[in-house]
Amino acid sequence: MPQVRLISEEGTQLGIINRDQALRMAQEKMLDLVELVPTANPPICRLMDYKKFLYEQKKKEKELRKKQKLMVQKEIRMTPETSEHDYQFKRQHIEEFLKEGYRVKVTIFYKGREILHKERGYQLLERLLKDLAAVGKVERPARLEGPRLSINLIPV
Repeated sequence: MPQVRLISEEGTQLGIINRDQALRMAQEKMLDLVELVPTANPPICRLMDYKKFLYEQKKKEKELRKKQKLMVQKEIRMTPETSEHDYQFKRQHIEEFLKEGYRVKVTIFYKGREILHKERGYQLLERLLKDLAAVGKVERPARLEGPRLSINLIPV
């Protein structure tokens, strides 16, 4: 007859018992016999209310998911010819997003022949990084992808 190492519903060890006897004990107490470590010699089993156990596991997982914070990414778009007022306005928004804990992707769009003067976009990004050094840092450096120059910022 196969034997199992039995643990009671309170967590105390009951020793090594025949499997049939362990099943009888579980039926008498109206509990389930759950195999915890099948690879052990003898296998380790526990007396428990399995449905209650599953319910508590789901409850714990749900609680953990609530505590997890999703990193949401905001995007701000500019052009190399962005006016001073618009620049200040957008810089202020980026600063607020970073303070709230969001990741921010800053994208500079080149329209038409503006692409010939890429350095203006890089200068704008450098100025922005200097202004936001206190609240954000670069996650991914500036990359030119077609007519777009983008950079990712994360909160400090």
